[in-house]
Amino acid sequence: MKLAFFDDFKLGVVKGDNIVDVSAAVADIPHTGPGDLMSGLIARWDAYKGKLEAAVAAGAGVALSGVRIRPPVPKPGNIVCMAVNYMENGTLPKKPQINAFHKAATAVIGPNDTMVLPDEPATIFEGEAEMALVIGKRASNVPAAQAMSYIFGYMNFIDGSARGLPSAGFFAMKSRATFCPIGPFLVTADEVADPQNLPVKLWVNGECKQDFNTNDMAHQIPRCIEWASSVHTLEPGDILATGTNHRGLSSFMDGDVVELEVQGLGRLKFNVKDELKRTWSRETRQDRKEKGQDGPTTQLTGKYAPTA
Repeated sequence: MKLAFFDDFKLGVVKGDNIVDVSAAVADIPHTGPGDLMSGLIARWDAYKGKLEAAVAAGAGVALSGVRIRPPVPKPGNIVCMAVNYMENGTLPKKPQINAFHKAATAVIGPNDTMVLPDEPATIFEGEAEMALVIGKRASNVPAAQAMSYIFGYMNFIDGSARGLPSAGFFAMKSRATFCPIGPFLVTADEVADPQNLPVKLWVNGECKQDFNTNDMAHQIPRCIEWASSVHTLEPGDILATGTNHRGLSSFMDGDVVELEVQGLGRLKFNVKDELKRTWSRETRQDRKEKGQDGPTTQLTGKYAPTA
């Protein structure tokens, strides 16, 4: 099942090219807004799955093309992002130490929304293509062998980054407002046959920049859940983003249209705005590596550009 919020955050289920409003079927779930409605539905899924299926069967719905799709998990309790969790197509000499960081829930935006680049002296702004999973039940010290049963579903996820800021660490780099585009749908786990073997592609203005597969993860999904849940309890509706292959990362700039598609999860499209109109080269990290250069490209023009 593909769940989505649309228009004024009505809950819907995708049915072909349409979306069916199922709000009435979940109206009795205690909630004050769409965020805790979704987490409440996830926590009560066994009791409500049949009600949603009946609502979908009875309704034709309206065209997806005629509605505004919202972020499917608008206010997660936790966003846990795995750090350096890909073998980069075999270019890393050894498996990295498992690690993660938190991203602010208020950074979440949805399809066709806008990532806004802040007036800060970042050396570059990037967005990392990722597959994220959404937790289905309370998870604390979960063994890897049982971890997959704790997953409710999957979705596209962008980890926006403002790199090279004077304040070191992930907080200022990762948790900026609008730096977490997700969606368009939350796809239930039963619709994803093998989440450890999915193509991931990201386009900037129609040019494919990132193209990799989730089978390249250094620490696979069960281990990620095992480790994260050993650090703190994960609750229904929490997001765990599984990392990216950094080789295709490139600059995000004003006017960019970015699209991400993890196979089977729909296509997430969003815009980028920078009032300062700063520019960078379009080189990817792999492009630079092939020229013997490390890290991302430097800023070319605009405020904070390095002086000669």
